[in-house]
Amino acid sequence: MTKTLTDIQAELAGCRRCELCETRTNIVFGVGNPQAEVLFIGEAPGKQEDLGAEPFIGAAGQYLNTLLALAGLTREEIYIANVLKCRPPLNRDPHPSEIEVCTPYLRDQVRAINPDVLVTLGNFATRFILQTDRGITGLRGQIHLTGRFSVLPIFHPAAAIYDHSKGPLMEDDFRLLGRLLEKRRAEKTERGLA
Repeated sequence: MTKTLTDIQAELAGCRRCELCETRTNIVFGVGNPQAEVLFIGEAPGKQEDLGAEPFIGAAGQYLNTLLALAGLTREEIYIANVLKCRPPLNRDPHPSEIEVCTPYLRDQVRAINPDVLVTLGNFATRFILQTDRGITGLRGQIHLTGRFSVLPIFHPAAAIYDHSKGPLMEDDFRLLGRLLEKRRAEKTERGLA
């Protein structure tokens, strides 16, 4: 039986599976439309997200909102979660042991939402979802298939804030996402009429 988002969030409450529980302010579960056709997956909460208990509410989140419009999407239509639900100290990279104990929650979120498209933001989300060691630079700009999901790896919005050369590539990738969604919606309409 598939768990609901409410069930998963209740399981996660007070989690002490790794050392991040000692330094977090809040668990950052995820937010958005529980029936979203697109699930965005980031790496881990940052400082603002840890304080606000919501993913992508800092500078990277503001940039993400701008990029969503290029795909014809709004924050209200999508769901956003992270690989890790707690902020690593000083925003360091997630440790493999943290990913291992936290990703069952993400897997359950994916099952509960049952989106058509997974957008992986950055290396950690991309490597986890695609089960690869390849980096985001070589995977972005292409649609990958994993099970029944279309997966679109995109640079993390924070990367483009620090490296402006990534901005045009991210814009291209969000336009690609918009085209993918248009195509999938058209196919669903055709099947509905057949």
